[in-house]
Amino acid sequence: MWITAGVATALAIAMTPLLLQLAASGEKDWDELSKVSQAYGALSVLFSAAALLGVVASLVHQSRQIKVANEEAQRASHRQLLLASVEDPELTACWEPVPVTSQLERKQTIFVNLIVSNWFADYRLKRVNDDTIRVLAELHFSGEVARRHWQLSGTNWRNWAGTLEDRRPIRFVSLLDEAYLQAVAAGPPIPHDSHYSSTG
Repeated sequence: MWITAGVATALAIAMTPLLLQLAASGEKDWDELSKVSQAYGALSVLFSAAALLGVVASLVHQSRQIKVANEEAQRASHRQLLLASVEDPELTACWEPVPVTSQLERKQTIFVNLIVSNWFADYRLKRVNDDTIRVLAELHFSGEVARRHWQLSGTNWRNWAGTLEDRRPIRFVSLLDEAYLQAVAAGPPIPHDSHYSSTG
């Protein structure tokens, strides 16, 4: 849209001499034409400035889209690595050690981390707000596996968020910390083997 406006403005400016020449061929007052030309020149400068701002805004938007695409690609790569280690237990030793008591706990911790990472990506890109994260985290930390993950990984998330030149990751981790502490204060979590209703 902005590029179209810029092209239209450039064409209008380029045709100004032709229009004045056509007007001058009749019996027109040259003094009046001069005033019109000056007024049009000032207006064309304003249009040009607006078109330039539009181009700048378009470039900024494109830059942000490229950044988002790069982050999405990096997140997809990280997700594939984690899922590969879930599918092949021998690969879990390639990651940092996590104090869990079984391969099942390790797989659950990895998967919960993927869930939280997905929330973080949406929050950082402003697809969701603080209230959305609060609601998600409140439900999330009612479960045993979710609490275990944050107990094990919360410090790592805090340290990692602090290294980024952005306040939003720090805010995200703070929201999860608040929800976790509230959940702990509210009572014990729901055991992971109690998530399913009995059909008997």
